[in-house]
Amino acid sequence: MKLNISFPATGCQKLIEVDDERKLRTFYEKRMATEVAADALGEEWKGYVVRISGGNDKQGFPMKQGVLTHGCVRLLLSKGHSCYRPRRTGERKRKSRSQLGYCEKRREGYSWTD
Repeated sequence: MKLNISFPATGCQKLIEVDDERKLRTFYEKRMATEVAADALGEEWKGYVVRISGGNDKQGFPMKQGVLTHGCVRLLLSKGHSCYRPRRTGERKRKSRSQLGYCEKRREGYSWTD
């Protein structure tokens, strides 16, 4: 699983790839905007707290906050919604989105806070 860890205040960003399932267990079954201790990732991350800010499921569908079901759903999106940019005025489109953050195996995007 790839973890994109960023610190928006300074603009630094680090992409790490973790293959050990034991290290990743702390991130499974968590919702978006949940803060998780990053101690399980190793000595380098002791004392850091990360906030889950998004991610993709195995098929590549992005997570969207506010979807309260398990699995993928098809939402009718219009102007102003995240994950959609209309091409014409008043255009709406039904697109697949992943659920709020609960999944056993998911590629996540994280940002840390001190």
